[in-house]
Amino acid sequence: MKMIVAFIKPHLVVDVVLALQNVEGLTGLSLSEIHGFGRGRALTAPDRQIYQGLELVPRTRLEIACADDMVATISDIIQRVAHTGLRGDGKIYVSDILQARRISSGEEGGSAV
Repeated sequence: MKMIVAFIKPHLVVDVVLALQNVEGLTGLSLSEIHGFGRGRALTAPDRQIYQGLELVPRTRLEIACADDMVATISDIIQRVAHTGLRGDGKIYVSDILQARRISSGEEGGSAV
């Protein structure tokens, strides 16, 4: 199993989620509204905001747990739909999931996702 974490521009969330809803076998995703900075330190970003005295840009964090064979499909969709060609389009990270457990039933492994 893998965990995909993607940081995208907030105005593209609806388009990305709608595209991901068409992926067969995808069991779900989580969204978080976040603030941060990249290499440019948000100093010239047009969408920068002052957050507790810091200049940061708003982004949305997507978290998706999936089977190993779904990573390329999901990553490709996020990259294609979230791409604007402008600086700050975001990042996609993939890491291993060592264990998963469903709280309601106690199921473990891939069936828990």
